[in-house]
Amino acid sequence: MEANVTEVDKFWLLKKMEAGWSTIILMVPCTVVLVAVLLQVYTFVYNYLSKTCVRNKVVLLSDALSTLGKECANIFHAGGARLILCGKNWEKLQDLSDELMDTSDPSMTFPPKLVLLDFGDSDSLPDSVKEVMDCYGCVDVLILNGNLKHKASVHTSTLEMDKSLMENNYFGPVTLLKGVLPSMISRRSGHLLLVNSIHGKLAVPFRTSYAASKHAVQAFFDCLRSEVDELGVCVSTINITFISSCATGKQKDTDAKTIWSYLYTKKSLGVSASEAAIEVQKTLSNKRKEVLMVPSLPKVALHARSIFPNLFFAVMAAGIKDATNAKL
Repeated sequence: MEANVTEVDKFWLLKKMEAGWSTIILMVPCTVVLVAVLLQVYTFVYNYLSKTCVRNKVVLLSDALSTLGKECANIFHAGGARLILCGKNWEKLQDLSDELMDTSDPSMTFPPKLVLLDFGDSDSLPDSVKEVMDCYGCVDVLILNGNLKHKASVHTSTLEMDKSLMENNYFGPVTLLKGVLPSMISRRSGHLLLVNSIHGKLAVPFRTSYAASKHAVQAFFDCLRSEVDELGVCVSTINITFISSCATGKQKDTDAKTIWSYLYTKKSLGVSASEAAIEVQKTLSNKRKEVLMVPSLPKVALHARSIFPNLFFAVMAAGIKDATNAKL
């Protein structure tokens, strides 16, 4: 009798185990589907909020005529921002303004304000800053995306070029920033965003003056962030390799053969202007302090520079030696 009861118990125990496993197996795909739906909803809401983060706000682009500047202008204009577009060429600024107005709904957008601005002309900067403030009386978002590039060895780069780099990449942006910052502090509201090169964090050969100017403005923003944090002003920096017209954000089939190809080759051509503009939009929305839009290799180099400086300098020097020998 006891043997029969034991067999019956085993039978029902197996049945319960089978039912339990069946339930678990059914719950796994249901859980996956639920998580996927929640992620889709989150992505939709996040993207919507990102697009509306500049609605009715005064947004100043320091270089609206650059590739990145035009992408940002299109995104922010469509998002309902009160744009102030700056650049060195008045005709090109007018063409950009007309293009924005022709492709938008006038009832949902604002006509852009145009200001001639040349960071290399220090004498005209005070007048340009005054004109910027006269547009709306304040600036809610300042995006500094101007950039003067230069590549040369230290003994071939002239002192005039060094000064020009500092004027365009440091003194000019700082002059504009100091012009709009008091209004932000008085209203305890505002966002300062610097689109900077990775050379602002990582110095490599043949970039002496350029890297110096980028390090200078990077350090300025890092110090400024702490000073104005309690005053309601947000400070962000985005470091990128460079803007490339060849980078589309999509990997070609011929380049996606290996993991190394995916991690390195995909970003070796820099980032596209659309990718950088979307990152600018996201940073304004989530108020991140610092963003690195660089491939894996520069990130490793940044850590190596901090942890193993002697090794880093040795590798840099060896690379220059190999390049020199190859030319000879």
